[in-house]
Amino acid sequence: MTALPIPTVRLNDGQEIPQLGFGVFQVDPGETERIVTDALEVGYRHIDTAAIYGNEAEVGRAIAESGIARDELYVTTKLWNTDQGDAHAAFEASLERLGLDRVDLYLIHWPQPMFGEALGAWRGLVEILGSGRASSIGVSNFEIEHLQQLLDETGVVPAVNQIELHPLHQRRELVEFCREHGIAVEAWGPLGQGKSDLLDRPELSDVAAAHGKTPAQAVLRWHLQQGRIVFPKTTHRARMLENADVFGFELDDAQMAAIDGLEEGRRLGPDPRTFDVR
Repeated sequence: MTALPIPTVRLNDGQEIPQLGFGVFQVDPGETERIVTDALEVGYRHIDTAAIYGNEAEVGRAIAESGIARDELYVTTKLWNTDQGDAHAAFEASLERLGLDRVDLYLIHWPQPMFGEALGAWRGLVEILGSGRASSIGVSNFEIEHLQQLLDETGVVPAVNQIELHPLHQRRELVEFCREHGIAVEAWGPLGQGKSDLLDRPELSDVAAAHGKTPAQAVLRWHLQQGRIVFPKTTHRARMLENADVFGFELDDAQMAAIDGLEEGRRLGPDPRTFDVR
């Protein structure tokens, strides 16, 4: 199986991460092994999962069956909210389900400020990083004040912050904070999760048509040109290939501005400041 020609982004810890990956959020566990196998066969080498997705074991089986060398793969998983009090135990459980002895990136899934456990969890992740069982550590859905607490209290800067980010919700202040501190931004829901009319917007259609691409490809290209890491989710092999066909063209300044102009501050997922699901 040949890997797709996907560029990498250098993280603040010196590690390299493929800029385009494959996410398995809301992929049914019963379908996950087949779908991840398809993604690996197509040429993806960056897989993003999480304990709460309930499909780590299936991701692990697909990896094991693929025969692809471990050092050619990039695997991310995440610490769930109820486990913030014991990150070490949760991490060990994730490794066991994945069938791996290490992951490339381990993230705190949500800040949950109402419970006050994220800082302790972050200290646990720092220890896991020191053990060598995670090559990089970071966070997901952290707002500026949540990031600032980690910086102030530990001095350890997350390698990434994985956040909801798409043309309707561009998070410019948070993105700028991350840029200033060398935190790479990963965009989840980069195409809006099918919860809006984003891909039907005429501004987007015009940009896509100019390059003979789909609106989804134009949006992914918009993300990539800003240095973000993306992992659009799909269960269809043909769409996996389409999503990866975004490196042979470039949007010009006017086209980038046209997509920038779609900003509405429109969140389609939970608000990290109030999300309290455990």
